[in-house]
Parts: sequence; C-alpha cells; structure tokens
Amino acid sequence: MKINWGVGIVTLYLGFVAMILLLVTMSVGQKIDLATEHYYEEELQFQDKIDKVKRARALSEPLVWKVDGHGITVNYPANLEQKSLSGQIRLYCPSNDRNDRQYAVSAAGGVQFISAADIPDGTYRLQIDWKSGDQTFWNEDVVTISHVK
Repeated sequence: MKINWGVGIVTLYLGFVAMILLLVTMSVGQKIDLATEHYYEEELQFQDKIDKVKRARALSEPLVWKVDGHGITVNYPANLEQKSLSGQIRLYCPSNDRNDRQYAVSAAGGVQFISAADIPDGTYRLQIDWKSGDQTFWNEDVVTISHVK
C-alpha cells in the first residue's frame, strides 16, 4: 500500500491536534495550591513580618518547640506574662493545602501541646505568629510529622 504525501500531512496534523488536546485536558485537571489566597495583602505587610522576626530573635529567652511522634510541644518564654499571650500557630503543607492546620495560641503554664493525631504525615512549615502584651513576634521552621506505629 502506498501513502501519498497529502495523507501523511493530514495524519501528522491530526496527531499534533490530538496531542495538544490531551495536554490541555491534563493541565485543566491539575490542582494548583497557592501559598495563601490573600498573597497580595500579605506581601504588603511583609516588612511587619521582618520586624516580628527581629523581635523574636532579640528575646533573651526564645520560643522553643519540639516535634515527636505524638505531636508538637511549644514552650513560650518564661520571662513573658503568660496571660497576655495570643496569636496563631499554623502548619502549612506546601504539597497539599487540605493538610494545612491552624491553632490558637494557648499557653497554660507556658507550654502548648498540639496532638499529631489529626495531622497527616508529611513535611510542614510551622509558622507561629504570636503576641505578648503589645509586642508581636514571628517564628518559623520546617517540621516533619510522622506518627508512631
């Protein structure tokens, strides 16, 4: 069987169109997670975050956290008034926004425990935005949650 050049060109063109349609279909179904839904507003407040980080590093007794198979233990500085502590602890999962978790700061006795039971295994960015009196602070680190079997 002999194929002429017209049939070859049409076959090549149809193959190209099929490939482009396949790529468009795959890209439409791709899930894209943003770091935050309000990234523009947060970018405008970035200098405030830098100032919070500087204040947190300047503390004589820093905020300390420990991660184990049971959860995250956050130890707040003892030299700060525990009653006035407030803020948020956020676990941001870069690979899946459904794994993100957010907790209120509650420092009973200067220690807060966050159970790992409701946190899926994975690597998270621990972001602690906290306040003591009228001073605001920001601490951040990468932590890995893995459940003890």
